[in-house]
Amino acid sequence: MAQLLVRDVPDAIAAALKKRAARNGRSAEAEHRALLEQSLGTEGSDFWEQAAKLREETRGRICGNSADLIREERDKR
Repeated sequence: MAQLLVRDVPDAIAAALKKRAARNGRSAEAEHRALLEQSLGTEGSDFWEQAAKLREETRGRICGNSADLIREERDKR
């Protein structure tokens, strides 16, 4: 795997990264990796490809009111 070095990060950004990492129970390095993966995606998971696939899978379906579906599920409880 590659290693990245980020220089001249403002103190406020570094502090925010550490605070976010603590909230998520990770090290700052692990949080940095998670942020990179979240914003750039992982190999093979291109957003536009996934969106096109989802559009193709749902093409032609009749969509109803989501509030009705939620009510049905709640009434089953």
